[in-house]
Amino acid sequence: MSTTDEPGKPGRWAGKPPADRVAERRALLLDAALDLLGTEGWTGTSVRAVCQHARLNPRYFYESFPDLNALVIALYDRLIDDLHTEVRAAAEAAGNEPHERVRAVVDSTTRFVAEDHRRARVLYVEALGNEALNRRRIETGHLIARYVEADATRGAPGDPVVGITAAVLVGGFSELLMSWLDGRVPVTRDHLVDDATALFTSLGDTAARIVGERG
Repeated sequence: MSTTDEPGKPGRWAGKPPADRVAERRALLLDAALDLLGTEGWTGTSVRAVCQHARLNPRYFYESFPDLNALVIALYDRLIDDLHTEVRAAAEAAGNEPHERVRAVVDSTTRFVAEDHRRARVLYVEALGNEALNRRRIETGHLIARYVEADATRGAPGDPVVGITAAVLVGGFSELLMSWLDGRVPVTRDHLVDDATALFTSLGDTAARIVGERG
């Protein structure tokens, strides 16, 4: 079976508007990148491999992305956007009680990576192995902390404890997720959510106490 459209034969894009063709090919490339980077890592992810996996002629790669870095950054952004949508919806549905909101964030995040381990590998493992992707990881790494900071600092965003709390939460939660998915933390997802929620809430209470003592 050919992996690309063959010259002289009706293409799979026949009859589709140009913008739709580009969007569909871009989505295929992103899906292929998720499958390769999320299973084989960087060693199995190249422009050629992505195009073969997506069954696209290499020329279609460059209509959407200038290079491999641009593709994987777009993939990372897509995953972050999907995660953010789920986390935000869960946090809003949880109401204003801090403990319930933290639990909703932890629960929705663990579900997101548990449903597809490729997501976790791209977000928390392979992002460390590429300079451009790691920069993007740092830029967006405060997704979870953003939902906790307000409760942790009780309205004192200028206090240094905010940055400390955010760093501990983001780094610690990322490592916890990978340890759990790798089997190094052998507990059920419900158990993980319960314990992580209790720990994060305690950290928030401690941060609030520090802010109060300084005030």
